[in-house]
Parts: sequence; structure tokens; C-alpha cells
Amino acid sequence: MSSTDPIARPIRWPWIAAIWTAGGLFDASQNVFIMHAEGRHHSSLPLFGIELISWLPWALASPWLIRLARRYPVVRGISGRTVGMHIAAFALVSALTWTWSSVLVMQFNPWNNRVWPTFAHTWMTSFTYQALTFLIVYALILTVTYVVDARASMARQITETARLSEELSRAQLAALRGQMEPHFMYNTLNSIAGLVRDERGEAAVSMIVGLSEFLRRASEDSHRTQVTLAEEVEYLQRYLDIQKVRFGERLQVSVDIPAELRDAQVPNLLLQPLVENAIKHGIAKRVAGGVVRVSGARHDDDLRLTVYNDGPAPRADWQASTTGVGIGNLRTRLQILYGIRCGLQLESVAGDGVKVLVTLPFRRGLNA
Repeated sequence: MSSTDPIARPIRWPWIAAIWTAGGLFDASQNVFIMHAEGRHHSSLPLFGIELISWLPWALASPWLIRLARRYPVVRGISGRTVGMHIAAFALVSALTWTWSSVLVMQFNPWNNRVWPTFAHTWMTSFTYQALTFLIVYALILTVTYVVDARASMARQITETARLSEELSRAQLAALRGQMEPHFMYNTLNSIAGLVRDERGEAAVSMIVGLSEFLRRASEDSHRTQVTLAEEVEYLQRYLDIQKVRFGERLQVSVDIPAELRDAQVPNLLLQPLVENAIKHGIAKRVAGGVVRVSGARHDDDLRLTVYNDGPAPRADWQASTTGVGIGNLRTRLQILYGIRCGLQLESVAGDGVKVLVTLPFRRGLNA
């Protein structure tokens, strides 16, 4: 039987003991007050002790009743067998409790009655006055069991959902790296080969060093689904250093991320695919090159990151077609991590240019 099976969940004896002790103390105190209200001023200690331990059968039976409640739930799919099992359990525990209580009363006469109590009379009196109370007690045991199990099940589902979301996000991140790195490596190595042919050795060495640092950082962070914005900007800067060598003066870049936003938590590989997409579609195919601007701002509880390029506007059917390296993947990862509290919009800018706006909840990084 699995550990998640409600029938197999452990019974917490300390909680059961504490609850029944509290209930017994309340009932015993109430009976002592009743005795004094009736003008009986003999020692109340026997009555208090007997009323307290008279609940012992219910306390000892509680683990069994909890297992029964889980095995035959009355909250769904109730059947005649289920009803019969609960009626029998209620009758059995109640009868045992009345018998136990009657034996105690018959032995010690805690109410100090002039006529010594008999077993039959005490048993019937207990049945008359306590049947409804015991029915409520039984219903409370079932209710508490189902509420506790429902909360435990909900907490387990939330944990499992978070774990699955994390694993799915990691898979999406791995897929993005698999899509991005060969494409990036191909262009970078071609650029290095071109620099070597042009006998620009210093630039080629600089590009190789930049590529090495870029790949090292990518390898170190491959297991992290989220990083701080400062780390993401640093990673982006290494990528841009390589691209600046490749495109030279054709590529104009600015990164404007305020210092107070740098400790915000963002998805790993958030900015780099957007900038790569901007360079690929807005800069690379233009002889004159162009401008890429990355900026960030906080609006209430949201973090807004913008990647702009002054290239041509997207086609009217851009949403139905591929939008470049990693855009669809990034949208999926955002939805996994943030649900409806995120957004990714690509739109034309008045005049000339394209802007991608990413909106996500502002959360401080783990190392903030």
C-alpha cells in the first residue's frame, strides 16, 4: 500500500491523547459544577476522576474509527455497507463506554447517592443522557478525519504540482539550450574563421575567450530554472560581447536595468533569447545594422523587461508563425512558473522598430 493512501497514513497518538484529555477535563468539570449546583458538597474528586476516565474507550477506539472512516468514507459514494459499518462501530464504542462508565459508577458511587447505584440503572441512565452526545462525538471524529485528510491531500497536490512544474521548466530550459547553442555556435565559429582569414588575430582570440566564458556560464547555470536579474544581465553581456565582435559598428546596444531591480528573480535564459531574436530579425539582415535596447522597470508588484530593436515590423501573422529562437519556449516557461501573472507581448513601435515586453511578478532573488 502506498504511503499516499489515506488508510496508510500514521495515526498521531499525541494529538488524540491531547484532544480527549481536553474533552474529558471539560466534561468532568461540568459534572462537578452540576453536583455543587444540586447542593451536594461532598468530595468532588471521585466524580471528577470517573468522568474524566469514562472517555477512555472513545480515546482508545479513535485510531480504529479513523481507519474505518478512511476505509468507508461517507463523503462520497455512500453505500448501504458503509452506513452499516458506521452504525455498528458507533453502537459498539458507545456500548463499551456505557459499560465502562457504569462499572465505575457502581464501584465508587461518585454522586454519593443514598441508594447505591446498580449496573442496569446506571447503564440505562447513561444511554438516555449520552446517546445524542456520543452521536455528535462520532460525527466529529469523522469530520475531523476528512478535513485533515483533505488538507493533507491538497498540500501534497500543491507540492507535487510545484515539483512537476519545476521539472517541466527544467525540460523547457534544456530544450531551449539545445535549440539555441548549436545555432549560436555555428554563427560564432563562422565569425572566428572569418576573423582568422582576415588576419585579425586579436579580435579572433577575444571572440574565442568570450565564447569560452559564455559556454562556461551556460554550463554552470544549466540546472537553475531561475536566477537573479543581475546574473541574467551578466550572462547577456557575455553574449553581447561576442556579437559586438561579429557585427562591429553595425550593432549598437544599450542595457538600462536600474540597480534596485538587479536582485529580482527571473527565469534563467530570459533576456538572451529575446536579444538574439532581435539581432537575428532586426539587425543581421540589414547592411546598416541597427540598435538594440534592453530596459527594465517596476510597476507596483510587476517587473517589466523590454527588448527593443529598430528593425522592420513583424508580419501580421507573426503569432501564428515561428517568432525566432526561444520565443515560444520562453512563453511556455513563463506560464509554467507564473501562470496568469505573466505576459509576453511582441508589438510594433510607432515609426520604426519592434518591442518585446515581458511582465512577471516582482520577487526578490534567493540571495537578496
